[in-house]
Amino acid sequence: MASVILGGWARGLALAMLAVSAYVLLRGHNEPGGGFIGGLLAAGAVALLAFAHGVREARRQLVFHPCAIAGAGLLLALLSGLPGMLGGDGGFLTHLWATLPLGFAELKLGTTIPFDVGVYLVVVGSVAAFVFALLRE
Repeated sequence: MASVILGGWARGLALAMLAVSAYVLLRGHNEPGGGFIGGLLAAGAVALLAFAHGVREARRQLVFHPCAIAGAGLLLALLSGLPGMLGGDGGFLTHLWATLPLGFAELKLGTTIPFDVGVYLVVVGSVAAFVFALLRE
């Protein structure tokens, strides 16, 4: 009975967890939150799908292999540190900021955003790989 209930609610709950993880990720470069906490929420959604529907279904939902996701995230996080070293007064991982005027407001953009997205992907990929390995045994 419990697995039927979990299976019925898992997809909707996983979508809600992914939406909250995206919110936490995007607000994290100016306020608490960011890539690590958002990545843990997203990895929790993947783990929920794996528990409810099996590793094969959760892997299908991820599209890419978890190690490839973690590797792409690590590469993105490393690349986000280069602009500070090349174009700024600081060194590697010194983040740069720019303001984009929109007419009615200004949008503040920085190299912290790709860094946080990279951390997010590393956490999602590594935790998903760990959960999948645990559930296969």
